[in-house]
Amino acid sequence: MLKINKKEKTWPSSTAIQTEELNLWYNSFQALTDINLDVKKGIITSLIGPSGCGKSTLLRCFNRINERLPYVQTSGKIKILSENIYTKKVDPTRLRKHVGMIFQRPNPLPISIRDNVLFGHSIHERENKTKKSERDEIVENSLKKVLLWDKVKDKLKKSALGLSLEEKQKLCIARLLPVQPFILLMDEPCSALDPKGTEAIENLICELKGQYTILIVTHNMAQAKRVSDECIFMLMGKVEEQSSTEKMFLAPTEKSTLNYIEGRYG
Repeated sequence: MLKINKKEKTWPSSTAIQTEELNLWYNSFQALTDINLDVKKGIITSLIGPSGCGKSTLLRCFNRINERLPYVQTSGKIKILSENIYTKKVDPTRLRKHVGMIFQRPNPLPISIRDNVLFGHSIHERENKTKKSERDEIVENSLKKVLLWDKVKDKLKKSALGLSLEEKQKLCIARLLPVQPFILLMDEPCSALDPKGTEAIENLICELKGQYTILIVTHNMAQAKRVSDECIFMLMGKVEEQSSTEKMFLAPTEKSTLNYIEGRYG
């Protein structure tokens, strides 16, 4: 079980995620090699790099979702809240309560908007029993945080499948908030959206900064520059460089980073 001060909701350190010599294999193929990085709490960090470099694989390590595949093997450490999440005492379900995941394509459940927001909350209801009035407040607060309340407050009982793609993605983020995660993992959250929807989700991500630690995978270099405080550049399953976004785009240390930013591959 992760060590959390529930009353003060504080981290035991300034680092949200830390990896030590992390390796991952799909059968005999090594997808991640000796990953060492630190993700600071309360900021937005972008994982960038060419297709197939291991960005999404790495992102999914942080809530142990890769383990659903029987042919995946890992070694090394990932520390979240200063605790190695690969120890036997860490329950993946409990971990995912604190480390939420947003996927490329919005995946609302085929139930009402209200029930979508409360879905994660209901899973943990045994330890967090609430009255209807309290659940109403949870729904309203969560939808307000994702700037969706005014649009859906009069149709909470309607199916979430009737929302636009942008609204569905916002709802998927709202669905995570009632369980009070510390970290939000976002895997290409704007890839299915048009420019207007992309702008809306980017604005939301920036609104959530500080309240949550956000780690986002993106192929969009302009997006990485717009929303992130730090960037991690990956190539062929390895971390090539990590720095502030400004430094990476203006004066990268590694030649491979410069080649990627200048569009020479990827």
